[in-house]
Amino acid sequence: MTGERAGATQSRLRLLNLRTVMGSISAVGALLVAIDAGSWQVAVVLAAGLVTALLVAGQWAVGRYSPYAFSGLAVTAAVWVAGALAADVPTGVYAFAVVATVIAYEVPRLRRAVAVGSGAAVVAVVAVKLATGSEGVTEVLLRYAVVMPCIATPGVVLTALAYAVHDVIGELERAQEREAELAVMRERVRFAGDLHDIQGHTLHVVRLKVALAKRLLDGGHGDPVRAGEELDEVHGLVGDTIARTKELAYAQRRLNFSAELENAKNLFEAAGIRVEVERTGEVDARAGERLGQVLREATTNILRHAEAGHVWITVSEAGLTVANDGADGVGTAALGGLAVLRDRLAAEGGELTVEQKDGVFRTAAAFPGAPAQERATDR
Repeated sequence: MTGERAGATQSRLRLLNLRTVMGSISAVGALLVAIDAGSWQVAVVLAAGLVTALLVAGQWAVGRYSPYAFSGLAVTAAVWVAGALAADVPTGVYAFAVVATVIAYEVPRLRRAVAVGSGAAVVAVVAVKLATGSEGVTEVLLRYAVVMPCIATPGVVLTALAYAVHDVIGELERAQEREAELAVMRERVRFAGDLHDIQGHTLHVVRLKVALAKRLLDGGHGDPVRAGEELDEVHGLVGDTIARTKELAYAQRRLNFSAELENAKNLFEAAGIRVEVERTGEVDARAGERLGQVLREATTNILRHAEAGHVWITVSEAGLTVANDGADGVGTAALGGLAVLRDRLAAEGGELTVEQKDGVFRTAAAFPGAPAQERATDR
């Protein structure tokens, strides 16, 4: 809906630009014709040049450069020169200036040629008028070397302003396209992060449980029953992961913090790590899903990278702290997923901090807008 509104706004801007350009050029041109035309024949010729300029500028103002612009340039040049030489009126240069400015903007390589040609035409008109001797030198120079460029100036200025507006609208459209591309990229990154949260975590847990089951089956004092239970859990975990992946694909995934907390506790105990959980309050619904992701990532990092013997988890209504005593085994490579989560929390008004001190690695996440974690244990 936002894209549709932006497109509609841009369409209205283009229409407004068209009306402004056409109205301004028409008003100034009509005024010049009314002032300078001495007969209806001259008025018709000047009006023909003005209409030609409006046709070229009108298409250009809405983003469609007219393929007949050069034909329009020839017509308005003929009106200008004929009016100056035959009827002694310099007003025709106005329409020529409008079309020449359009071409100069749309075909930059011809700007110098258009400028030189326009200057040469002015010199030629002045020369012809002086050669005929019908008027004095001062009058000819004043009328055609001074007044005529002044008449052309409004045409150039109005067309240049129209181009400026047209360029701004184009920038808005390009910005909208870039924003759409960035939105797609952000969604892909989010999806990849969620997929990593689900499948990466599961694969590490599966590896841990399979290794445990293998140990239980090896040796003369194995425990096949316990090994079977571990493999049943692996089977259930894989099935749950498949279901979560489908939910993610259909944007139906919702992470349950309490389930994640229980799962983390079981995983640490299965890995032979002593775990203590302290809850000072129930997790706020707004923060629950993100805090669950942090807990999952922290759990995966400890199981993969740390040599922890003890883990402390502290939970409040809007905060979570996960600390372990295996900091010596945690490298910076383990922080990749946490860095992504830090950005996600920051975008939602939360904050995530990572600290290593006195052999303890601590991950803390909180949403300051809700009741914050006040009893994070300083171990």
